Amino acid sequence: MAIIHDSDNSQFTLKLQGLESVLQYRLLGADRVDFNHTFVPPELRGHGHAARLVDAGFAWARAQNRKIEASCWYAAQRLEKELN
Repeated sequence: MAIIHDSDNSQFTLKLQGLESVLQYRLLGADRVDFNHTFVPPELRGHGHAARLVDAGFAWARAQNRKIEASCWYAAQRLEKELN
């Protein structure tokens, strides 16, 4: 269950049971990133896959010294939890 960073398509992916979950982002200049979309197929929901994708995305952003923004409601919720 490896999460793959597909930088060409600005997303992190997780493939399970022939289905793909994604966390998409867009770069905002040299020092910011906006995580703008998370999708987990209905068959895979409720198992923490979205959380794993967001955690991987946030870890990547921090390693790149990028400020994290989240216009995706799920990523924003995870970011808010980290800040409190």
